[in-house]
Amino acid sequence: MFTGIIEEIGMIEEVLAQNKSMQLTITAHKVLEDVRLGDSIAVNGVCLTVTSFTSERFTVDVMPETFRDTSLSRLSRGLKVNLERAMAANGRFGGHFVSGHIDGVGVITGKKRVENALYIDIQYSAELSPYLMPKGSIALDGTSLTLFYVSEKELTISLIPHTQEETILAEKAIGDLVNIECDMLAKYVERMLSRKAEKPASNVTMDLLQKHGFA
Repeated sequence: MFTGIIEEIGMIEEVLAQNKSMQLTITAHKVLEDVRLGDSIAVNGVCLTVTSFTSERFTVDVMPETFRDTSLSRLSRGLKVNLERAMAANGRFGGHFVSGHIDGVGVITGKKRVENALYIDIQYSAELSPYLMPKGSIALDGTSLTLFYVSEKELTISLIPHTQEETILAEKAIGDLVNIECDMLAKYVERMLSRKAEKPASNVTMDLLQKHGFA
């Protein structure tokens, strides 16, 4: 589990790519302070497992499903990435519940500065629409954000100066991809409501209960 509060910007040092998978070596410092083999680190919002590390870099494997369904397949040497360690049980919770499991990939369609804010427009898949609403939570490349505006095909977020400086989002250009994870609570609610609607009506009636002595 993650919070969506980016701890550090790392850099891709090496990419070993196969047809449908890859291995990434990433330079970092803060997220390696207490790292152990098997720990989870979110890389641009994707939960990955540390397979080896030194004091200056760590390695993770990207499986075929992750390779296909996230923007990690576009990474190359020298690119920056958002990094966050899994949330410690005794740590402060600063963002929102982020699982590190990506729901879709969006495309940046616009950027505009308004005073000290940076507005970024992102086109998203229509299947994510039920989980998005103005003022709701969303994680973009692992960054916990509040939705500023939502339409049927596009969403807008507003970056404060701190987020512009501490994440890679402000550096992204129009046409670049971002990993999208919708609010976990919204997904649970939508799932429960859909299952409730699909559940067949009960055959238990008052007459039936009275007939068998239960009422």
